[in-house]
Amino acid sequence: MSRTWLRGGLLVDGTGAPATTGDLLLDGDRIVSVGVVEADDARGAEEIDCTDRVVAPGFIDVHTHYDAQVFWDPDLTPSSWHGVTTVVVGNCGFGIAPTRPADRGTIARILENVEGMPLDALEAGIPWRFESFPEYLAAVEDLPLRINLAAYVGHTPVRQYVMGDAATERAATPEEVDAMRRIVGEAMEAGAIGFSTSHAASHVGAYGRPVPSRLAELDEIWALAGELGQRRVGVIEATWGPDLFVDEFADLAREIDRPVTWAAIMATRRDPDYAPGVVARTESAGGYVRPQIAGRAIVVQIMMTEPGPFGNVPSFVEVLALPASERAAKYRDRGWRERAAAEIRDAWGDAVERSRVSESRLHAGLVGAGDLETLAETRGTTAFDLMIDLALEEDLETRFHVPMTNDNEEQIGEMLRNDRLLLGLSDAGAHTSQLCDADFSSWLLQHWWRERKALSLEKAVWRLTGQPAGFLGLSDRGRLAPGAAADVTVFDPERVGTQTLERVRDLPKGADRLVARSTGIEHVFVAGRAIRRDGVDVATGAQDAPGRLLRPRPETEPAGER
Repeated sequence: MSRTWLRGGLLVDGTGAPATTGDLLLDGDRIVSVGVVEADDARGAEEIDCTDRVVAPGFIDVHTHYDAQVFWDPDLTPSSWHGVTTVVVGNCGFGIAPTRPADRGTIARILENVEGMPLDALEAGIPWRFESFPEYLAAVEDLPLRINLAAYVGHTPVRQYVMGDAATERAATPEEVDAMRRIVGEAMEAGAIGFSTSHAASHVGAYGRPVPSRLAELDEIWALAGELGQRRVGVIEATWGPDLFVDEFADLAREIDRPVTWAAIMATRRDPDYAPGVVARTESAGGYVRPQIAGRAIVVQIMMTEPGPFGNVPSFVEVLALPASERAAKYRDRGWRERAAAEIRDAWGDAVERSRVSESRLHAGLVGAGDLETLAETRGTTAFDLMIDLALEEDLETRFHVPMTNDNEEQIGEMLRNDRLLLGLSDAGAHTSQLCDADFSSWLLQHWWRERKALSLEKAVWRLTGQPAGFLGLSDRGRLAPGAAADVTVFDPERVGTQTLERVRDLPKGADRLVARSTGIEHVFVAGRAIRRDGVDVATGAQDAPGRLLRPRPETEPAGER
């Protein structure tokens, strides 16, 4: 087994305790010593000078959608470029197991519409060596994972598996709920990190139908979540909806005595009272509930072939119900445009007016030329009509930079200082051609710690390590302590950050995605094995890939309200 001596770094242990200068000794897949390491104790270990560097636990991303990507990219990029050593997949009730062969197309189209994953890439890249959720975990466990992965069992595939297409049409019968309950129980026994669901109106799935979990009555959600309570293991993750929000999440957490997290509280300039009000309601409701927040504005680059971010309004539900090849005809309909413009204004305020042309061959002169409202005024039209017209002129290939929400910087800073809230919503692996927030960890350290000084270094690292590990029940992760897993990230405090987005075509079938690379992430260890040295990724082969499928351990004490 390998031994590594990280010498003379600023140790930030992930608990929020004051940083100290010292050493870290890794032996195999465990941390064996923290603080002062004597040369005799480190005999035979590789020595790395960490002077003027921060040594922290490996970062944890609680909200990703790498469920499919892991099969063609077990390196889980770009997350692994940003000091992340553990990701959690299966959020928002989605996933690719359990799935019957007859439903594979439906599940792929759900991910295409809701999570912005290219259908061609999904069809070519998912090997479908599995049907049940335990078989999915076994398939993932066989992969040469670069970093660790934990997986929720998602409500949508479970419901589709039991009910077929009726899952998008009606409530479940008691017998169907019981069948779903058994599947969730089986998933938890196999090692799922928890159960996820969604009642979000914006989650419009295959062929324009609501995703299956949206048709679930609350009693069904309670029954499936109860499988975790019975086993005293795992957490609940959800995307909120009109009837599944602050009070319901608090009730659920108390009833099954398991932690609950939900996505997400958005801080907006348009409604500055919204986020503080939801935070206050959450604190009053009690229960072990940790709503998620994002550390930056949600900005997407969309094409009208993939308008999923607008899927919470009826006019765009109609678009999403059509194959991509038939959407242009809908956009030409004047009646549709009038309805869509009004609905987008009601749902998203001035997001279209503030949008810009971000990528275009035909309209290259408009890239960087100002927002659509300004451009529309010079042409005697509206911003929404201009967006649609420009897209139609270029066979819907024009890309638009659209600021959707979470644009109130002051309130984001306030929420980051609230320990009851959980930093999440990177959506890594989703919306691949539209955004890349997989660099959330580097952004937090660059923007909120170093540049804005809104957080202490200790609090910022805790946000990325100790807090998510504690919430997820990963007791040996997220901290620098003897006996803890040797997942470690070493970064340069003066340089840590994220680079400009770039578009690459490395998905199956040549599909494109946006990625962002890091700066200042110097060394990363997973289970004591280096996956990054001196700012450069280290190749790992199938036989020595250090990542693991993580399974939570049942707790002996009630979850309570930690």
